[in-house]
Amino acid sequence: MPIDNAGVVAADERTLVAQLLSRYPDNLEDGDLAYLDNWFDRIATPLDLGLLAADPAITAQYKAYRATHVDRFKPKDIGKAVLFAGAVAAVAGAISLLAP
Repeated sequence: MPIDNAGVVAADERTLVAQLLSRYPDNLEDGDLAYLDNWFDRIATPLDLGLLAADPAITAQYKAYRATHVDRFKPKDIGKAVLFAGAVAAVAGAISLLAP
């Protein structure tokens, strides 16, 4: 079911995120950082990210936040890579056993 005011809600959230980013990294409380982490990870759309990235008032903070919290490998990413490599190795091994 569509929400009639979804655009307004998204704009309000983006404004809040921009305000928080303007204080990044020195003047954020733990709850603020947790909010940003959740918003970037679960809520932000490509449009949101583009609009924030284009805001000259927070460009430096946006880039710093992304470099530290978003655009880096996390332990779960490394775990997924190890599992993928293991699966590829298992399939390659199985194929080599089946080859005449």
